[in-house]
Amino acid sequence: MNYAATLAVLVVLAFCFPLTVRLGAQLGVPEVVSTSALGAILTFALAAYLVRWQVGRHAVTLERLARARAQVAAEPDNPRAYFVQGEHLGMVLLRLDRRREAAEVIDRYARLGGAREGEIVALREALSNAERRQRRAQGREA
Repeated sequence: MNYAATLAVLVVLAFCFPLTVRLGAQLGVPEVVSTSALGAILTFALAAYLVRWQVGRHAVTLERLARARAQVAAEPDNPRAYFVQGEHLGMVLLRLDRRREAAEVIDRYARLGGAREGEIVALREALSNAERRQRRAQGREA
């Protein structure tokens, strides 16, 4: 588990442990320490599992991105090279929040002769939705 994942697990534990202790004290449970410890262990196990699952999913996405980039580098004029396991390279980049790179890939794909218009429209729509979400998020922060 990496540093960020460990930190996330500790934050979850820091939040849940005092709540468990307070609940046990209010209910008058005599085994409040053991109950709290069990709760903390279960919370840690669940958080560790979820973090590992998300890290694994991210690693699969990065592997898919590397494979798609290699395909495009090998055959830049083949529209099918932009797809890995049925997913377009631009969509993978958008999922990784790399909008600029996704926009470049989508533009290159749109210029290809064999690219389907429906796919291009769907990709551009996904890109505009991602940019709209980013503008809304920036507006909330300001």
